[in-house]
Amino acid sequence: MSNKSLVPLKGKALSKATRIVPYLTPEEVYQIAAAARSNGRNDERDELLILTLFETGLRVSEALSITPRSIDSYKGHAVINLKKGKGKKPRIVACPNNLAHRLKSYAYNRLGLDDRIFKINRKRAWQIVKEAGEKAGLNKRVWPHLLRHSDAIERLRQTGNPKALQIHLGHSSMIMTMRYLSTLTAEDALRIQQEVEFEK
Repeated sequence: MSNKSLVPLKGKALSKATRIVPYLTPEEVYQIAAAARSNGRNDERDELLILTLFETGLRVSEALSITPRSIDSYKGHAVINLKKGKGKKPRIVACPNNLAHRLKSYAYNRLGLDDRIFKINRKRAWQIVKEAGEKAGLNKRVWPHLLRHSDAIERLRQTGNPKALQIHLGHSSMIMTMRYLSTLTAEDALRIQQEVEFEK
């Protein structure tokens, strides 16, 4: 841990770290993915894009750079090797084995090893996610980065390990990761307060 991460948060940094982050539950995400699957011509690709954004927590630009060659294995678990993440830094991202298998199956006999799996631009990715969200009927605004937030919240909820989450998301500063912890803490505080009963 760097000395920078030990400095007390002040001003804008504190405000950013304590801001409540919007997110979707896994059930809502899978509802959106199912809606994308019934879109028609590119339904499998669109469903895989939504699942990839959620189950890996990749930024949309990172997800759009994935090739069949970048899907690899590390100690028996699937990973995605990003040559250029944010800041053009390479990193390895965990990927559920089932998703990795589906991505490779989709690419098989369709793409070369170095062809992008999602041959679309950022604007089209935004449209796909937005349209699937509307079709799912969630009555929530849905955009690609919301799926990254949702992955982060779910991982933190299950592991309780913000440092591991920081590495997974590729955050250079713990301040960014602490937003997710603040969100869960605020929700837990509200739930605990709602459960308190006073005797008369």
